[in-house]
Amino acid sequence: MDDSTTRASGGDGHRGRRAFLGTSLGLAAGLASGAPAWAAGGPGRPCRRIPRGGIGMHLYTMRTALAQDFPGTLERLAAMGYATVGVSGRHGHSAAAIRRMLDAARLDAVLEHVAYDVLRGPGLGQALADLHTLGAAWPVVPSLPGALHSPAGFREAAREFNRIGRAARDAGLGRLLFHNHGSDHAVVDGVNLYEILLTETDPDLVGFELDVYWAVKGGADPGSCFVRHPGRFPALHVKDMAPNGDFADVGSGTLDFAAMFDHSRGGGVRQWLVEHDNPVDPFATARNSYRYLAALRY
Repeated sequence: MDDSTTRASGGDGHRGRRAFLGTSLGLAAGLASGAPAWAAGGPGRPCRRIPRGGIGMHLYTMRTALAQDFPGTLERLAAMGYATVGVSGRHGHSAAAIRRMLDAARLDAVLEHVAYDVLRGPGLGQALADLHTLGAAWPVVPSLPGALHSPAGFREAAREFNRIGRAARDAGLGRLLFHNHGSDHAVVDGVNLYEILLTETDPDLVGFELDVYWAVKGGADPGSCFVRHPGRFPALHVKDMAPNGDFADVGSGTLDFAAMFDHSRGGGVRQWLVEHDNPVDPFATARNSYRYLAALRY
């Protein structure tokens, strides 16, 4: 079962379908006219664009502002043009309260980061129920404990991911996703740790929220990941790299997003979530990054 099937059966709640439907309807209109929905520009020029319903903000970027004014921050993101968010930290609010604030701002939550130990333990049921409350499709493991950073540990995690992913499917949600950091791409004892997760998890139960910055930092090529593992990457963290290797606003750094996204359709990407781990001004970062992604052609 893929995530679109899950949503069609109601697993994505009422909210998340709005942004996804907008993307689907736009594509359908383009096909009916005999041209792709993203067609623009002249011969030989890049013409694809990110669907507006696919440009989101991972709320870790906005954590300082959210702690001061959660609803006001959401309103400002929506005014910039963002359609979706990834939830990462609730700042003392319940899932129901965040849902009300999202509704008021006309934003859709598409996923939530939930600690690995919560998902593999007795907190799993409540975490999945909270995803329904938020209207989100995907539970996301944000990182693995350092003790698991070995081939044996990643194989253990792969087994747990399959189990959690099955529980998510049974609950009417989308696949479990895993969010990577640079060390997840390390080669240990001749084995690439990230490849263990890709090859030893069930594609119907487990997908990946690829953080493109950390993938590149770890020596991986996101475009190659999309080609070699089609359909496994429904969501991205779009994060740019400064010349010194630090974080940068999307479009202001060294990563070639046009080349990277050229293979995104095959990779199954449907959400491009902006992230910056340490923004000086999170609202400036949000505005700059949205403008770049909205204008990008690839």
